[in-house]
Amino acid sequence: MSVARFTDEPARRDLIEPGHLTLEQATTLPRIAIEAVMPTLHEGRFAAKAIVGRAVTVDARIFADGHDKLAAAVYWMVEQDAGSAVFGEQGWHRVDMRDLGNDAWQAQFVPPQSGRYRFRIQAWWDHFGSYRYELSKKHAAGVPISLELQEGDILLEQALGRAEGEARAAIESLLQRFRAAGNDDERVAVVLEPEAAKAMAVVDPHDHRARSPEYPLDVERPLAEFASWYELFPRSQTDDPQRHGTFRDVLPRLPAIRDMGFDVLYFPPIHPIGRAHRKGPNNSLHAGPDDPGSPYAIGSEAGGHEAIHPQLGSVDDFLELVRAAEEHGLEIALDFAIQCSQDHPWLQQYPGWFAWRPDGTIRYAENPPKKYQDIVNVDFYAEDAIPALWQALRDVVAGWVELGVKIFRVDNPHTKPLPFWEWMIGDIRRQYPDTMFLAEAFTRPAMMARLGKVGFSQSYTYFTWRNTKAELSEYFQQLNEPPLRDCYRPNFFANTPDINPYFLQHNGRAGFLIRVALATMGSGLWGMYSGFELCEAEPVPGKEEYLNSEKYELRPRDYNAPGNIVAEIAQLNRIRRQNPALHSHLGLTLYTAWNDNILYFGKRTEDRKNFILVAISLDPDNAQEAHFELPLWELGLADDASTRGEDLMNGHTWTWHGKVQWMRIEPWKQPFGIWRISADTLA
Repeated sequence: MSVARFTDEPARRDLIEPGHLTLEQATTLPRIAIEAVMPTLHEGRFAAKAIVGRAVTVDARIFADGHDKLAAAVYWMVEQDAGSAVFGEQGWHRVDMRDLGNDAWQAQFVPPQSGRYRFRIQAWWDHFGSYRYELSKKHAAGVPISLELQEGDILLEQALGRAEGEARAAIESLLQRFRAAGNDDERVAVVLEPEAAKAMAVVDPHDHRARSPEYPLDVERPLAEFASWYELFPRSQTDDPQRHGTFRDVLPRLPAIRDMGFDVLYFPPIHPIGRAHRKGPNNSLHAGPDDPGSPYAIGSEAGGHEAIHPQLGSVDDFLELVRAAEEHGLEIALDFAIQCSQDHPWLQQYPGWFAWRPDGTIRYAENPPKKYQDIVNVDFYAEDAIPALWQALRDVVAGWVELGVKIFRVDNPHTKPLPFWEWMIGDIRRQYPDTMFLAEAFTRPAMMARLGKVGFSQSYTYFTWRNTKAELSEYFQQLNEPPLRDCYRPNFFANTPDINPYFLQHNGRAGFLIRVALATMGSGLWGMYSGFELCEAEPVPGKEEYLNSEKYELRPRDYNAPGNIVAEIAQLNRIRRQNPALHSHLGLTLYTAWNDNILYFGKRTEDRKNFILVAISLDPDNAQEAHFELPLWELGLADDASTRGEDLMNGHTWTWHGKVQWMRIEPWKQPFGIWRISADTLA
């Protein structure tokens, strides 16, 4: 008689030396293999990313020896320490998996809230499913089945003994109808009913049950994947370059930022600025008495990372700004920069958190060839720094979250220890699941991906330096493929206070429209630093830096200046909001346009009801023409079919006939086209 084994725990293959499997180990290993589980990162070492309210698709390869049928299910839950007592107390939720063929299985579940989840897969021998399959084949082939029907009677009788409540009533009814059937055909019909499979599945003994490891899942709110960021310096919100702006001066700007379609209003550091080695205009080493200094030189006698620069206003002023921004549909994001001016209180209070040189001085920060004489760094692994420094930095973030800030842009996270980020972000998100972190990491691809794995919600990208069709095509494809697809959400910032891209410096208004079209259409996340809408681009000669950088001086602006692209930005953001296909960088497909100066791609929802095509000329000076292909095959249409097109920038509509079409883009008018396409019969 066969012995049914139950493998309640995942097989500890890590304890089995390859080639040295013992008999005892062999008899306890599961017969059912569960492999290639997705979504996972490093076999569960890191949490895969997901979004609240959006289905998580779980895939796996599940198979076993022999021809018996298998059944499988996904079990998921919110971790109890993630702030969700409801799901944690109720335990695991179950979703049955579908057999897609060729050992591929799939299921979906929808996470209802932010937080850390866990899921696992269980698979088992489906005896009744195997029985039904063999019975149907033999019956259809005209093979005698009297013995098989006796076996069916036994299976139903055994199931009745295990059943309780509604399941017992259903199986009892099933058994009665099976026995009362007048002939073999009727009895076969009873056990092949879908209701019979459902009833028997409830009481299946789960023979040879195998269970995968538990895999973590980090579920965040939609703003982690779809948002438009606007960066400004509150101190420059003034009409007089001699008067320091305040939080209250930002309030009148909120409606205009909202009307441009932004979701996130991001401030560089708002903390007290040190005096020691303060930088002057254009990063000069000598500051005048009225020069404001760099906000990244954090700390003075007024406080450190937990404090507000006195010239910006009070805590109450900040709270009023957070409240007013929320009323305009904006969230405030703050810069979390782990660096200190030499006036930071920590240097006096906790000198053991820093690395001192033999002569008693402290080394200032450098990023060759750039030098930051006004900044010093903490030493995460100094003897006195563990755990006190780590906890203090965590408490800084928690303090701002308590004041209503849920989004943090982190300065240069790749220069700080990865274990710190993994601990700190995890600890904050256990307390405050809606908190998000953006990594300002322009560094090596492996490090950028790792930051996503340890918990960063999104990241700055190489997009800033991808300009040609070949460069952009390759980069868009990389973002849609493993490993980046599974751990990295790209935020296509078009410019930053530190980066004045060469492409923008001499290409005028058309150049800015090209870059904003690429950013808004290429990713669900994008951002811009104020002044972009005015096409500001005056550089330090030969460098990707702004002349008269706002990092070192106040910079009032006329946001209605001639030549601005405010209306275009607003319409692009409106298009993004109205079209779900544009809510992520994922799903971007490159299509054929026979011109190396035109990047042509599309995005669509899974049901194809929202299908967007984008064509962007990368030449800001000359008209470009191209024949291009409409992706009729993705709509299930023949090459000669008709489709309806709609220009989403101006609302014009037309009918396309056939697959190959022609375009002409004139950059002095508009260097891009954004079209919504649908089958003509559905338009």
